[in-house]
Amino acid sequence: MSAEHQVAEHAPNAGEYITHHLTHLTNRVQTGIADFSTSQPVFKLDSLFWSILLGVIGCFVLWRVARNVTSGRPGRLQAAIEFLVEMVDTQAKGIIHNAESRKAVAPLALTAFVWIFLMNAMDLLPLDLIPRIWSGIYEAKGMNPHEAFMRSVPTADLSITLGLSITVLGACLYYNIKIKGLVGWVKELFTAPFHAHGPMALALAPMNFLLNLIEFAAKTISHGMRLFGNMFAGELVFMLIALMGAVGFSSAGGIALWVGNVIAGSAWAIFHILIITLQAFIFMMLTLVYVGQAHDSH
Repeated sequence: MSAEHQVAEHAPNAGEYITHHLTHLTNRVQTGIADFSTSQPVFKLDSLFWSILLGVIGCFVLWRVARNVTSGRPGRLQAAIEFLVEMVDTQAKGIIHNAESRKAVAPLALTAFVWIFLMNAMDLLPLDLIPRIWSGIYEAKGMNPHEAFMRSVPTADLSITLGLSITVLGACLYYNIKIKGLVGWVKELFTAPFHAHGPMALALAPMNFLLNLIEFAAKTISHGMRLFGNMFAGELVFMLIALMGAVGFSSAGGIALWVGNVIAGSAWAIFHILIITLQAFIFMMLTLVYVGQAHDSH
């Protein structure tokens, strides 16, 4: 029996199953979580592909609805988009009082909500659907299907969520400078939050600057980590439920586990609909709050 046939017959255990599902498709093989053995950067191709694809789909849907909008009796999709637009606009008016800024910030928040919701919703697809299709493509090309890695939930990837939060940080820095002026913002970095005068102001300037840097870093990291943590945990729960069903299906008398898998999977999927929506809403609201804070003086 050939080594390839032995590998094909080997059924993965629970640890190998989870590890395979948590491994990204990259442009080169990594030797660990952080591989500095070469200067070639590592790109998570699956996260990039799905995030870009879902972003294009989201923008296309919004564009089509806006192009075909009717003032009479709107369809369900138009009604849903109008509800989202009104919701975001209402929240933006309550947080950002500068009408000129809202013209750009409100669409940014709406785009963030729709994009993150679509990326989160990938978690509702059957866990093995896309990996099985990707493994089939590998087999058709004569490649080892055990090396066919594919993660389809971009928001369960920390690099994606931190990329989103860094974008929000960029918007905050832009509006800090636009509203307060470069000199005014730099002055605020060294004078807030401990306002003082005279020699005491000079003494507190390094501390004020350090605290402001920590604030920007904490907001950005927590903004991305919150979304990542919730989606990564949800993905793991789906994997554990799938393992329970696999054990029940493969073992004698395991029908109870298989039925439990169906019930638990359905219940978690229904509950997860609330999670993916709530996480998109929280990210959107924090985007508005952080940009709104950039308009305020300490």
